[in-house]
Amino acid sequence: MNDPLDPRPEELKQRVWESIQRDELPPRDDRGRMRIVMNNLVLHLHPSKVAKPTLKFTYTWGLGGLALLLVVLLTVTGVMLMFVYTPSPETAYQDMLALQTDIWFGQLIRNLHHWSGNLLVIVAFLHLLRVFFTGGFRAPREFNWVLGIALLLLVVGANFTGYLLPWDQLAYWAVTVGSSLLSYLPLIGEGLRSFLLGGPEVGATTLTNFYGLHVAIIPLALMGIVSFHIWRVRKDTLTIPHKLDGSVDGAEGGQVEKVTTLPHLVSREFVFALVMTGAILLWSVWVNAPLEAAANPDHSPNPAKAAWYFMGLQELLLHFHPVFGAIIIPALGLGALAVLPYQRFDLSAEGVWFRSRKGRQMALVGMVAALVAVPLLVLLDEYALDIPALLPSLPTIISNGWIPLAALLLLLIAYYDGIKRLFKASACETRLSVFVLLVTAFIVLTVIGVMFRGEGMALVLPWEVL
Repeated sequence: MNDPLDPRPEELKQRVWESIQRDELPPRDDRGRMRIVMNNLVLHLHPSKVAKPTLKFTYTWGLGGLALLLVVLLTVTGVMLMFVYTPSPETAYQDMLALQTDIWFGQLIRNLHHWSGNLLVIVAFLHLLRVFFTGGFRAPREFNWVLGIALLLLVVGANFTGYLLPWDQLAYWAVTVGSSLLSYLPLIGEGLRSFLLGGPEVGATTLTNFYGLHVAIIPLALMGIVSFHIWRVRKDTLTIPHKLDGSVDGAEGGQVEKVTTLPHLVSREFVFALVMTGAILLWSVWVNAPLEAAANPDHSPNPAKAAWYFMGLQELLLHFHPVFGAIIIPALGLGALAVLPYQRFDLSAEGVWFRSRKGRQMALVGMVAALVAVPLLVLLDEYALDIPALLPSLPTIISNGWIPLAALLLLLIAYYDGIKRLFKASACETRLSVFVLLVTAFIVLTVIGVMFRGEGMALVLPWEVL
């Protein structure tokens, strides 16, 4: 006789299943059970149905999904590399050589990890731009925009900490230059730099600190914020692409057609993931991650450059007082990005690329203005204008900091007012044009720093850098 408190096997099986799935147990159908589990796993990331226009590839370009794919690739390849890497100056560089010669597919795994990390910086940046250009940062998505900025900074931090791990000349001196930017922070700069490096300069403790940040602290922070970011995307709903006239493709009688996530969205994501994985794999087969001679603290290369994603800041340091180039200007830029979605909007253009037809024209004007003005200003400061020499009685923080910054801000204000009047534009369209101008300016500064700075950080032609 069965104990009434002791459930029968079938009842126990049903209770266990329902505690996990909250659905009735399919009748002896393992495939059906697995399908339900996978469906619910997918639907934790996506709603059950999505608006059909959002499936249009040219609206999102798959950038968010590509960023997640790259995070997965970095996690898998990073764990594999941990088995053959020791964070010590005596062994780190030898481990890199061993990956090239002694470990099966070691070079390929390192290539995948290196190029995926660099690509993630670009993709995260482009994803941020896409959200801005399609108005996806407006209510109720303001905080998710701020989370996106935090994720971009963490991605850069992950790349920066991983940059040192090969312990070659390129890594050692790039981190030396990059970490020196921290010393310009008022009051806490030197202490923060010493804490991060584990001493006054890059050494064994720095390698251990960077390794811990790279494999544990930053990934945990990334995973936590990414999870919340994805959850907020689902809760806030996806933006729907609109035409310039405000209409929506696939809308019938004012209603937007919806399709099931499975298979319409997931099948596209799966194919895109396969194509991008294949492309990254091919690139990694043909192009090796850079590795120079072993790190030598006594021999500095000329020029000593930061990592490429910091070259825009390093270029600013050549034209501004260090406090402005390394701290004030970047802080103003990040602060402006953070408060952007909380501004008042005088144009309803969510889901429209560049807000309107006029907005597209103004964005083009902003890009061209930056492409012309930034190189001219760099040449002017390099060869003709020397404000500290013209005003020797003033402290350099004024002559090479406040004065040029005030001049640039006045130029920006004049540009904002002039282009708004010229196009008779709304504030939203004008802010878009200024945003494009500033983003393009930073990209131009980065390109100049990477390709046009040679020995002594003098301006040279690109082939002279190489």
